[in-house]
Amino acid sequence: MTVKDVFVSAPGKAILHGEHAVVHGKVALAVSLNLRTYLRLKGTTTGNVCINLPNIDTFLCYDLSELKQLIPVSCGKREEGKPLDAELVRKLREFIGVTNGNLDTCNMATLSFLYIYISLFGSSELPSLTVSVWSELPTGAGLGSSAAYSVCLASALLCASGAIPAPLKESDQSARWCQEDLEQINSWAFQGEMIIHGNPSGVDNAVGTWGGMLRFLAGKIIPLSRVPLLRILLTNTKVPRSTKVLVAGVKDKINKFPSIMTPVLDSVDAISCTCEKILSEMTCEPITGEHYNILEELIDINQHHLNVMGVGHPSLDTLCQVTLTKGLHSKLTGAGGGGCGITLLRPETDSSVVQTTVQDLKDCGFDCWETSIGGPGVQQHSPLSVKEEVLEILNRY
Repeated sequence: MTVKDVFVSAPGKAILHGEHAVVHGKVALAVSLNLRTYLRLKGTTTGNVCINLPNIDTFLCYDLSELKQLIPVSCGKREEGKPLDAELVRKLREFIGVTNGNLDTCNMATLSFLYIYISLFGSSELPSLTVSVWSELPTGAGLGSSAAYSVCLASALLCASGAIPAPLKESDQSARWCQEDLEQINSWAFQGEMIIHGNPSGVDNAVGTWGGMLRFLAGKIIPLSRVPLLRILLTNTKVPRSTKVLVAGVKDKINKFPSIMTPVLDSVDAISCTCEKILSEMTCEPITGEHYNILEELIDINQHHLNVMGVGHPSLDTLCQVTLTKGLHSKLTGAGGGGCGITLLRPETDSSVVQTTVQDLKDCGFDCWETSIGGPGVQQHSPLSVKEEVLEILNRY
């Protein structure tokens, strides 16, 4: 079986409001980042399946005849939401030589790729192909890099297997799938995320699939139909942190001081809901300075609440202080304790202000990008619409 070449991309994600509070039944708003992961799938005749991940210096090839031995007897299209095929996962772990519990980034990426590939093609003939991936997202920074990878894998392999049609018409630069196909992509991306994270919430892969903004409450994920594209600075403090430890710390504080912490969580919930209301207003009426004033105030209030929860960090305080001297407002995004922060940029913010702010943050030892939030989810591209530098990297393999 030969497969057609496919170019796809999917965005990373940031939490706008509601991190930590969401664990305790409050609303969180997750948004797509205009930093994307790009994947090229190319049909070959080598008798191998190859995966190239230059971001993590991983280049692997597997013989199809060896992979065929791993196909489960029951292999076929799995229904949405069905748990992972534990037997296939066990066989693949054995095959790539990681039978203990600890997987590094390379092993997790390989395992999720082989799992989706065999699951989708296993009932027919395994095709010879090469998958190459390049990401603008840093790994391990809480920006949904693994989910963007899983969404790219799912969309490209579903297309290559014929399970969903390629949406790109000849004259298109890029195109998106219909709702039904997006649901299938999301379902398979979630399987990839389960391999990588064990017990993911499903938020990251949903943002990668639908893009824009999603409202997350008590396990329910609702994509919001329209959101304005907002310019931001995204800063990675590069301070490592453990999400598990930070979540446990917040829980301890709530148990210790329930009468103090419960109103804080309620307030964060109100911030998320107010922000959602303002953003929806910005899509259906002229955007004013007042809209941005409110968004900035909400950012400041939420950052103070996150400090009260105990998930702040001196590096994040530095980020907030540096940007405030330029009249810009910042908060942490994700687990806190270091990690990343976002800074809202107004449409009228002068480019010289942005440049000096980025430089000041880099001088603090941070990585910093100007990007936007609220952009499209997974897309298929014509090669011409892929950024030149990304195309150059993907075409090397």
